[in-house]
Amino acid sequence: MTREYGETWVYESLVGGIPGLGLSRTLAVAVQFVLFQIGVLTLGWYYGVWNAVAAGTVAVVVAAAGSVEMHRLGERNRLLPTPPSHKRLLFGSSIEIVLGVLAFIALMTYLFAWDGTLIDRLFGADPPVPVVYLTLLILWDLTYRIGTSWWSAVVALWRAVHIDLDSDATATVRRLDAENIGFSALQLVLVPFLLTEPILLGAVVGHVLAVAIVCTAAIVLS
Repeated sequence: MTREYGETWVYESLVGGIPGLGLSRTLAVAVQFVLFQIGVLTLGWYYGVWNAVAAGTVAVVVAAAGSVEMHRLGERNRLLPTPPSHKRLLFGSSIEIVLGVLAFIALMTYLFAWDGTLIDRLFGADPPVPVVYLTLLILWDLTYRIGTSWWSAVVALWRAVHIDLDSDATATVRRLDAENIGFSALQLVLVPFLLTEPILLGAVVGHVLAVAIVCTAAIVLS
């Protein structure tokens, strides 16, 4: 089905908008996972930064699972019998990109200006440039999905307050809001790598709790 601009997440538009590529969603996620994981393993072996391989692998898995969930949430939200204003707010505003950028900048500020111990612990005092490049790419992937989960929760609460739906649609949106809680909870698999980084640990756990609270409110009010 052809979709117009403003009816998809930015991520979906990128996957479906590359001329001549025509990847299915499943194949696009598989390619993403394989390329990232090959990069993690190859650079870990070549530069001997094995401390980072486990964390990198978990981050790649979370990013790939997040891609799958973004496709699911996007498709199911588009099928909802909600007015165009809901779809425009959720997809057309691209606020998830803004929130992802803000989360990414906050993370970079912490890593490079506040406390660089995590970088040192994973990559050593002089991390190789290709390793840093791949790390930042994967971290952006993660923070973009965090931004998407945030925005989905906010729009869900707006929808619950402003839009009346029939019983079948209400049951569907409640499932979607519960699914978004699970979407954000994917980040918790990173917790074992953040136990010595209390600020990052608090940010990840706080993100999950915030999404859970807002989505639960949306479920109750729907």
